[in-house]
Amino acid sequence: MVPASVKVDKEAALAASKRSALIAPIVANIAFVMELTLVPMLLPLIQTQFGLTIGGLAWVFNAYGISVALGVLLGGWFGDIFRTTKVFGFGIAVFAAGSLLVAMADSVQLLIVGRILQGLGGGLFSPLVPLLLTRASPAKPGRVLILWGSIAGYCAAFTPLIYGSTLADQGWQIAFLAIAITALAALFILYVASASVDSVPKSRSKNNLSKLLRNHKLSATFVYIFCTYGSISYFLFRLPIWLSGNDFMAANTGLVLSVLWLTFSGMSTLLRNWVDSPNLGRIMMMAPLLIAAGVLLSSFYDQLIPLLFSSVLVGSGLACSNAPSTQLTLRFAPNGMSAMATSLDITFARLGGIATVSVLASSDATMAAVSTSVLCLVALFCASILYNGGSSAELNS
Repeated sequence: MVPASVKVDKEAALAASKRSALIAPIVANIAFVMELTLVPMLLPLIQTQFGLTIGGLAWVFNAYGISVALGVLLGGWFGDIFRTTKVFGFGIAVFAAGSLLVAMADSVQLLIVGRILQGLGGGLFSPLVPLLLTRASPAKPGRVLILWGSIAGYCAAFTPLIYGSTLADQGWQIAFLAIAITALAALFILYVASASVDSVPKSRSKNNLSKLLRNHKLSATFVYIFCTYGSISYFLFRLPIWLSGNDFMAANTGLVLSVLWLTFSGMSTLLRNWVDSPNLGRIMMMAPLLIAAGVLLSSFYDQLIPLLFSSVLVGSGLACSNAPSTQLTLRFAPNGMSAMATSLDITFARLGGIATVSVLASSDATMAAVSTSVLCLVALFCASILYNGGSSAELNS
């Protein structure tokens, strides 16, 4: 007979292990989202310090995205083969090292090397975040994914506001140092835990990329992600540069970006009980409409109030596309290929951002508005296929 004290100790260890299984991915994702939130604010400062053209600045921005797109394929592949927390921890360490290198960079070359390391590390751990969270909470996967997005979003929302109003005079390097410290905190939480709930998936499938891409439901989801995230990435890239060029203060830029992320977090909180319900398809279809409206508004109005409203629209669209698309990616993934599927989720998101920023970086407002509207229409078409094209039962199950 097992003594009661031993049972209590085991239960306490298991509870602590489950908490760490939720906390470590969420903290790591906060660092990942901080990069997404802060870097657009820092682009004008980086451009000034290194004397970059808009095309050169786009390469600094895209070096990270390209590396993430490559890294997530490795992260997803390794995550389905090796112990997930090992791959996850290694990715966080590389991401933190890259952030520190960027903070210390005194040349464009070193800056880009740091951005590449950041991207590779982020690519390794980011596709495993939703996988670890849904494993830790299998009964309510949609709710835990919304919780994940909400927490990261609230933290990221206040980061640009705090930086823009209090730390902007300290230089852009301090932002990358904060990103590195947050990532190292996640690594500490992950490895200090006395036990782990992680295990290699019992059900395995041959890790075949073509098998995933031949899945029509997954393909429609990935095109949806490519188009929505591409439009959002262009908005995040171009808006701070435009604000800086029109003599808006850093605090105003931080305010506009903070409103976007606060809206994302607030909408995610409101949606947390709906993503596991029949409303999932409708939520996905609202996202591209909101994003297109926000980009159009920011393209033709140069006052602060309309720009704040455009951030509300884009933030709402991001919330409506984020958790539902990740949830569908996990739902449609073949057995034993969840990590690879979520890696493709992020790969298509980053490829959408890279392609859109590269093509539209030097375009005028009209061309950007038309192009992003077309992307959003394609995303709406994909969402309608998923919702009405014979898969609505599975979509809402």
